[in-house]
Formats: sequence, C-alpha cells, structure tokens
Amino acid sequence: MAQAGLELVDEIGFEQVTIAELARRFAVKPASLYSHLQGHDDLKTRIALLALEEIDEQVSDAVAGRAGADALRGLADAYRDYAAAHPGRFAAAQHPLDLETAIASAGARQSQRIRAILRAYPLAEAEQVHAIRMIGSTIRGFVALELSGSFSHSSPGAEVSWDRIIDALDALLHNWPIH
Repeated sequence: MAQAGLELVDEIGFEQVTIAELARRFAVKPASLYSHLQGHDDLKTRIALLALEEIDEQVSDAVAGRAGADALRGLADAYRDYAAAHPGRFAAAQHPLDLETAIASAGARQSQRIRAILRAYPLAEAEQVHAIRMIGSTIRGFVALELSGSFSHSSPGAEVSWDRIIDALDALLHNWPIH
C-alpha cells in the first residue's frame, strides 16, 4: 500500500493521497485497505518513510568518497535533484514523524551523514546540531521556493543562486562563530 501511495504522490501531491484515493486506484473498497493500514496518518507515515529511504540512497551515492565542500555540494545537489524529479515524494519526506519513528528512519541516517561531512570543518561537536539544522533549513527552503516557482520571475537563474548558496554554506562552516 505504501509503495503504491509513494508512486501516487508525484502524480496528485502528498496532501491529496488518501486511503479513499488509493482504494479508488485499486478498484477496491476503502474498508479493505484498513486491514493493511491503521488509518490516514499511518499511510502518510509509511509514504514518508519510503521517501526518506529513497533520498538517503541518493544522498549516500552522491557523497560517497567525497569530503568538505565537494561532499556538501553532493549532498545539496542530491536533495535538489530528488525534489525536482519527485516533488510529491519530497513533500512526503517532510511529514512529521513521532520521535521513535524518526529515530529509526532514514532521516536519522541523513543527519549522521551530514555530521560526517562536518568532520572536514573546524566545528566543535556541540555546534554540529546547529550546523545540521542550518544546512537542512537552507537546502529545504531553497528547494521549496524553487518548486513553487518563486525563482522563475527574475534573473539570474536559480542555478546561479544555488551555487552561491552552497559556496556560502561552505565558507560559513569554515568560519563558524565560536560561542
């Protein structure tokens, strides 16, 4: 069920995927899907977990054998490429998870992967959580704005800004303020 939902999100959007819509696509009654799902949030969570797995695989491939700015760019580009190819799945990956589910998900592995990238920078361990949040916020924010068309109305193109932002993140990580 979740895999079918994952395939559907790029077509109709994450918010539009419901048990009723899945049932319609399978030509079954919604009640029959409840033997596989605990409800709407269970469906959304399962789709989110699959999307996180896909992103993690793409990021893992993109950063393998890289370090520093090269790894940071690989990470960022992998997220951006995934979102462009799968906007519904990218939206699904943002679905809030309960703490236990989040810790066991590919999202936690992604945080660890970013932590590994940060080893190339002079950051105190206590500062890494802030850097991870900044990197994630910057990438997700840019991607969300780009997907909504916010950058299509002006020059230069979004690619130029993207390159500048990744370079700026790298510079900031090299010059992280000490507290």
